[in-house]
Amino acid sequence: MTTQTDLNYYQKGLELASAGRHQEGLNCIREHLRIVPNDAQALNDAGAILHCLGHTDEAIGCLTKAYSLKSHSAEIVWNLVEAYLGGGRAVEAGSLFDSMEHMGILSVEVLNRTATMLLDQGKKGQAIEVLLRSYRLWPEQEVLRPMLDVIRSKRPKVAFFRNVDAESCGEDGVLAEACEFVRQRFQTEFYQGGNGTPGALQCRNDPGATPDSNGRSEGIVDLVRWSDIAWFDGGGEPAVEASRLADDSRIIVSLRRSDLRGRWAKNVRWENVSILVQIGGPATPLYVGSPVDDALLEQVPDIRNRTRLVVVPNGIDLRRYTLRRRERGKHLACIGCLTTEANPAFLVQCMQKLHYIDPGYRLSFAGTFEGPLLEQYLRHMVRTLGLEDVVTFEPSCGELNHWLSDKHYIVAAGISENQIEALLAGMACGLKPAIHNFPGADKLFPQRNLFNIAEQFCELVLARDYEPEQYRRFVEQHYPIEEQLSRINGILQQIETEIESRTVAETDRFVSPSLASLTRR
Repeated sequence: MTTQTDLNYYQKGLELASAGRHQEGLNCIREHLRIVPNDAQALNDAGAILHCLGHTDEAIGCLTKAYSLKSHSAEIVWNLVEAYLGGGRAVEAGSLFDSMEHMGILSVEVLNRTATMLLDQGKKGQAIEVLLRSYRLWPEQEVLRPMLDVIRSKRPKVAFFRNVDAESCGEDGVLAEACEFVRQRFQTEFYQGGNGTPGALQCRNDPGATPDSNGRSEGIVDLVRWSDIAWFDGGGEPAVEASRLADDSRIIVSLRRSDLRGRWAKNVRWENVSILVQIGGPATPLYVGSPVDDALLEQVPDIRNRTRLVVVPNGIDLRRYTLRRRERGKHLACIGCLTTEANPAFLVQCMQKLHYIDPGYRLSFAGTFEGPLLEQYLRHMVRTLGLEDVVTFEPSCGELNHWLSDKHYIVAAGISENQIEALLAGMACGLKPAIHNFPGADKLFPQRNLFNIAEQFCELVLARDYEPEQYRRFVEQHYPIEEQLSRINGILQQIETEIESRTVAETDRFVSPSLASLTRR
């Protein structure tokens, strides 16, 4: 219990400090804290006085304790940031910017001052993050654009390669959300493989370049040699070729279980790959384990000894999707390229059984067919099963929020996680998921939303529970895009640090003998 004497010490200390007698005021507040050591406001005031006296480390000690006791105080957060900056601890100051922005006290002056300090300390990655935040909050700062260009020009050059084959129908994989994020932070070029894929990400070289005498695409080889970091999303033969180049580029390979079709992984020289990124799973695991590990280990049992492994979770940007608090209805949606891997024939069979139970249900597919043979078969199935008015095929759905506005379920019958982005997008919009239990599905989705046979599909759809807010909340909790992008950024910054360390070491190796010879003279 605080006594009147304690309060007298504290009030007297504030009065002395206000009169400019900082040391005397500090002594009084310290006496108060000796008796009441967890008074957050007194700790804050002591920290502010210490900062004014130039005792920055002591100020930070008081303010961090005050923050641990009362983290919602805008005054304490502001003072702690100022103390961090006063002590040259810009990274720690930046760690509080989310709180400051939430409290409405983040200023352009604090951001730009922090960025300048980070640049002076050679921390380009952290500096560009702060400047991008500053530009996002105050976009009228045209002066920041050339500054950002200069910082990017001093960072490693990144080349992204997406391995696209007929079965993936040109899906962008990890690039779908990451390309703009990376482009804002690094000098970046993109190359999407395939034979003239419509809408392919173009690189600085010709994507249609002919193979050279060694069977390599000149465009890919040139772009690898242009880059400091070559990121191969989806692996494939381009990753095999890059791993065999005698080149200074750091190679990253990212893949999902579905990228391991074929035997290309056995042919990669994994010792020349800096990092293998396993794309898959939620940021907050539903179960322990990785959906990629087992399939990869079948091809490369000693992969853990040949390169570094990093897991990057799937992520969904909820800002792109609008939650509609819809009532339970009878319209099902399936989104994605219609391939044998997507297993649409099984879904048609499930709909036949559901239609038998309740003729009111409908299913809309949105996506292109992988080839005429599968299209012919599916349309034949629909006619044969009498589902012409029940199952429809549409091209890619375009603006997803609009297309899903009259749908109630998001469904998939694929044999892999290829449709995970579409499923999560549908859940983010409030649609109930019904998902075929492919290998690893129980690590990605709740067990109650999985089905093995058509009868279970019908039971899942016909069940009375329907909770749009819960489906979106699941995506928000387990698949935040911020976590995915943060890990991608961390991987690139890690390799950037390694490149800089190597450059410094090589400079020392070549400069030191010269200095020694000058000394001998």
